Amino acid sequence: MRYRMLASLICTLSLMFGITGSASANSTIVVGGKKFTEQQLVAEMTTQLLRANGYSVDKRPDLGSSILRAAQENGQVDVYWEYTGTSLVTYNKVTDKLDADETYKRISTLDAAKGITWLNPSKANNTYAFAMRKDEAEKEGIASLSDLAKKIGEGKAYKFASNAEFFSRSDGLRPLQETYKFEFPRKDVIRMDGGLTYQALRDGQVNVALVLSTDGRIPAFGFVVLKDDKGFFPSYALTPVIRTEVVKANPKIGELLNALSSKLDDDTIAGLNSRVDVGRESIESVSTEFLQKSKLL
Repeated sequence: MRYRMLASLICTLSLMFGITGSASANSTIVVGGKKFTEQQLVAEMTTQLLRANGYSVDKRPDLGSSILRAAQENGQVDVYWEYTGTSLVTYNKVTDKLDADETYKRISTLDAAKGITWLNPSKANNTYAFAMRKDEAEKEGIASLSDLAKKIGEGKAYKFASNAEFFSRSDGLRPLQETYKFEFPRKDVIRMDGGLTYQALRDGQVNVALVLSTDGRIPAFGFVVLKDDKGFFPSYALTPVIRTEVVKANPKIGELLNALSSKLDDDTIAGLNSRVDVGRESIESVSTEFLQKSKLL
């Protein structure tokens, strides 16, 4: 069974990449990316930045997370942007509760043994979060999850939109409520597809919604993210990761990507996501304008 699974993965990779050798064997840098807007943006920015500095780039966006990671480990993708929490939990199976710095240090060590170097993390943390409409949050005096817990403890009722996974998972809603010492009554938890929680909050069907913290709809719809003041949610810092042999052979790539990483934070990436997802601007034009304004092009 294990052999068949490995053979299937190799076949999938061969079909998707059309190559069997390492990208470091020639002068082309293979840049990967996942299937959603934020990943498409950083893949395109990486591509434009490297090309502007004289590198030949083969961009391969729209890959599944596990396929992309396997491709990098196998030498078929040289660089892409990953999330610290994803490497910690999904790829390295670490269940320890770690803060952002500890997470970065742990995965840097674990992945170094696999020939992968984590460059400097950005300040963009794409993790789960709770959001409210800004006007309602300000009216209620709620800026953090502790503020929300206090209001609920005082008897205030809030309808909460959650995807089914977060509602039921062992590290989801129940332990969060235990951490913050509150509980949404079952009737006030509205389960739906994750993409619909934003619309439900915007339209006033709920008071609080589960969101991803860098989603472009947060600024576009006038939401505010409640501060996770007890650090319940793990860190998912958006970070460039590169094969170690590639960055050793091309140290300037590390410098360029660290410079780009330093320009990204939650508000910035959410704004860029919004321009694509809400404003319908192209990935290419948004990437170019950002790099130019950041004086990277």
